[in-house]
Amino acid sequence: MSEPQPYQWPYPGPYQGAPYAWQPVRAPWAVRPLPGIRYDRLARTSAHRWWRPIAGTLAIVAAFLVVSIGLGLAAGLLSIVAGLPMSMDGTRIFMDPVADLGFQLGVIALSIPLVLGAAWAIQRRPPGTLSSVAFRLRWAWLGQCLLIAIVAVALAQFAEAGTLLLSGVSPGFGWVGWDRFLTPLVVILLLVPFQAAAEEYAFRGWIIQAFGTYFKNPWPGVLLGGAAFASLHGYTDWGIAYVFGFGVLMGWLAILTGGLEAPIALHVMNNLAAFGITAASGDVGSALTQGALPWQSITGTIVQFAVYGFAVVIIARKRAIQTLSR
Repeated sequence: MSEPQPYQWPYPGPYQGAPYAWQPVRAPWAVRPLPGIRYDRLARTSAHRWWRPIAGTLAIVAAFLVVSIGLGLAAGLLSIVAGLPMSMDGTRIFMDPVADLGFQLGVIALSIPLVLGAAWAIQRRPPGTLSSVAFRLRWAWLGQCLLIAIVAVALAQFAEAGTLLLSGVSPGFGWVGWDRFLTPLVVILLLVPFQAAAEEYAFRGWIIQAFGTYFKNPWPGVLLGGAAFASLHGYTDWGIAYVFGFGVLMGWLAILTGGLEAPIALHVMNNLAAFGITAASGDVGSALTQGALPWQSITGTIVQFAVYGFAVVIIARKRAIQTLSR
């Protein structure tokens, strides 16, 4: 064997160090909440900073305005190309009531990705934390809530119609025929679930959880979310109280059941019934028109709120629906 030359390493060569040198592990961008956290507090993760809910809210509002204006301009160009008459009264885009209903429902539905995106990009948390304490929509529970909502909405309609008849007022139900009802029915069935869910993600999801980062008590978020929800509707008189009460009930159920499934279910069925009845009577153009509600609607409201609220709470407890994060 030959001797190694001066200033040279002997065979097999110089020491190369450990084959797997330690490197710091990059923390995930989206930080999960700790176990045992209530729904309204899910946004208060270790990544929370006081400014994140405020910045996220401003970003959602700005993005929604940009999307709405952009889609409005696109709709205007489409109407010119396709020869569709447009409305200039400031309350609608298209003269065709079905097209206008579809456009407005679709614009509202697009707020879902905006809210989910703000949770991930600005609050640095999994978007699923807006859905429930399981960090996702619990589809089986949503299906059960839909069944309860069908019963509650049907009983409410019967109660209101009965009160109207007893007070000498016609309920005003009509039938326009399948040829004029089928097209708006398809639009309503396709878009209303997303429109209703979008409003729940915004008013019961984002707002309640935003306030939950500052307050341990959920009621500031529930009440202010209900007030914001009512302020963006055009109802007057008793209608304002109805929408506010609806928002508060949905917020309360979101806290008690640990997610948005119960609020989404009633909101979807309530809007399907309202839009469907209007379309069946041939008055699609007034589907989004809001104003004063007759005093007789109080009976329907009480029945709907009582039946749905009690049934959801009882069934959720019997089925041990998850109410805290794990």
